[in-house]
Amino acid sequence: MKKITLLLSLFIIVSSCGVKQTQNLISSGNYDQAIDNAISNLQTNKDKKGKQDYIYLLEEAFAKAKDRDLNAIYLLAKDANPAQLEKLYNTYLQLNSRQEKIKPLLPLKLIKEGRNAFFAFDNYNDQIIDSKNALSAYFYANAKKLLATSDKMNYRKAYDDLDYLNQINPNYKDVLLLMDEAKFKGSDYVSVYTKNETNMIIPARLQNDLLDFSTLGLNDKWTVYHSNKQKGINYDYGLIINFRQIYISPEQINEREFVKERIIKDGVKKLIDTNGKEVLDEKGKVVMVDHLKTVSARIYEFRQFKSCQITAKIDYVNLRSNQLLQSFPLTSEFIFENIYATYKGDRRASDDNYYSYFDGSPIPFLSSEQMVYDTGEDLKAKIKDIISRNKFRN
Repeated sequence: MKKITLLLSLFIIVSSCGVKQTQNLISSGNYDQAIDNAISNLQTNKDKKGKQDYIYLLEEAFAKAKDRDLNAIYLLAKDANPAQLEKLYNTYLQLNSRQEKIKPLLPLKLIKEGRNAFFAFDNYNDQIIDSKNALSAYFYANAKKLLATSDKMNYRKAYDDLDYLNQINPNYKDVLLLMDEAKFKGSDYVSVYTKNETNMIIPARLQNDLLDFSTLGLNDKWTVYHSNKQKGINYDYGLIINFRQIYISPEQINEREFVKERIIKDGVKKLIDTNGKEVLDEKGKVVMVDHLKTVSARIYEFRQFKSCQITAKIDYVNLRSNQLLQSFPLTSEFIFENIYATYKGDRRASDDNYYSYFDGSPIPFLSSEQMVYDTGEDLKAKIKDIISRNKFRN
């Protein structure tokens, strides 16, 4: 009984807090949030007495929200400023959306007054269509004006306006063609190429990989990278990967010899006391303990080693003014290493994680060309990081 009373008390407290919060939202002018709160609480058991406060609050919030929106529409219509058409359109959408949220809950009974809650619904279809058409015409005409300029930022603004226009009014006139035009004109085109300032031949496949920007995923909304210049495009920027130095170490095989000793478990044995007698447990059985043994091994370790280091520099160039904008030095290294070993004695003397070396064997060294190519994989990741953090245009 005490549990039931406690749960009932908690329910009353929570319900009271929800009503108070909704009242506060109305008092502060947050009518739509108050409407959402009330609707959420009326989704279930809407006819219960405990939900009556929410019905009154919903009725009040709806009336005040509608009055405010209609007043805003009156002022917007009187102002007749084309730049306010979007606000006018969205206000009509808001009026309609608010009604559609409430309709599924109706009727909502007010028990004490013996009536249903009243919501003055109106049909806004004509106003929505008219304001949408006016807004579409405005955005379309404004985008055409922006496209007639010679400013990339204007082209980008035109694209965003046309994209919004296409969302609210799909396939309006030739909007899709104009969007393609705005996208083309508003994009920054970057020509990417390499320079070899070293005395070595750089593998063709490495250069191709470094210039394959499609695998880097660096193209963004307004920046397009081309490794092969295309006709009809005036490039804005150049990204030059300068190979400054390539160092490849000689092939090395280093040897070392060392002895390892280790105490290991080698079976079990009977436990003998100081008198030389067998030790028995409480059941009279002989106690068995680990038999420990010291083993040793002479280990001959071989380490194959070869490294490649590439020093490069990335230059950002403004091709229109032929000015160097920024330079970023970078270094990448790739190491070929193979360790294997043999032994004399008991291999168990070595550490457990060393056993794999005993199973190894010498392998052919990588060619210098392959070493340069493998170093390029790390170089490519670093180039991507530099470009991701340093845009051509902020």
